[in-house]
Amino acid sequence: MPSTVLRSSLILAALIAAAPALAADPEACATVRLSDPGWTDINATNGVAATLLDALGYRPDIRTLSVPIGYEALKNGETDLFLGNWMPAQQKFRDDLDASGKTEELALNLTGAKFTLAVTDAADDLGVKDFADLDAHREAFEGKIYGIEPGAPVNQTIAGMIEADKFGLGDWELVESGEQAMLAQVRRNDADGTPSVFAAWAPHPMNVNFDITYLSGGDAEFGPDFGGATVHTVARKEWVAQCPNVAKLFRQLIFTVDMENVLMGNILDDAMDPQDAAKAWIAANPEPVAAWLDGVTTLDGEPGLAAVTEAVQ
Repeated sequence: MPSTVLRSSLILAALIAAAPALAADPEACATVRLSDPGWTDINATNGVAATLLDALGYRPDIRTLSVPIGYEALKNGETDLFLGNWMPAQQKFRDDLDASGKTEELALNLTGAKFTLAVTDAADDLGVKDFADLDAHREAFEGKIYGIEPGAPVNQTIAGMIEADKFGLGDWELVESGEQAMLAQVRRNDADGTPSVFAAWAPHPMNVNFDITYLSGGDAEFGPDFGGATVHTVARKEWVAQCPNVAKLFRQLIFTVDMENVLMGNILDDAMDPQDAAKAWIAANPEPVAAWLDGVTTLDGEPGLAAVTEAVQ
């Protein structure tokens, strides 16, 4: 029986042979500018995008920008696209983009995601399962809710709950930090036996690395089904019109929760560079890669799938 690598190579060879040649993008499209708010899921998806772009002869330019600044950069033509439009958490930003008339959605790139508040297993003995259970145990939680970077929509939602004294949280404190700093604090609290309530989401290795419970009762703040979410790719209309070949790639670049969990685990737990993790995943998964590259060429008009296959071997 052929090895997994050999079977993957045979599948790719067959798909490459059937791929039609198409026109290339103009040289003005060579640099593709993306933003990254510093979240591991966007590190992972941008890593995939950058690996594909490199192989196709484009130059990925990934800029670390907070969510509000990233959306302004997209609207003002300073970046070309963003793979991390989490909905409904970022509805306000998306409404502003749509009202500007300068951007469009290229793809719903992930389903099955979720984003709300969660607690660690140190809260099990307290019986905290719902937002309404928190305030009775304020002292145990030290009155702190751990969020991510300042300006992130989830932090704005938490701050709004505190300001409105929703669920009796008016005297609680929002602790803002980056994703990794937040998780490091949760890990320290776990070691001390101190329960934590924090912004939690899937996909993310935190769901494996911690024993966490997503809280019910936050539908009005985060949406139903524990903040059930979808993630979308949004891009500048002018860029899409000018660069149809690479825009086609991003229309077809669809992820899964399982895929992102693997990539994010490689990045967080194995300390892999996002592009190294992406390269290994792409080499081992030819069928979704072929779907991403269907009808996509290199910058100079050569078959895209062949170029990517050669680059990741």
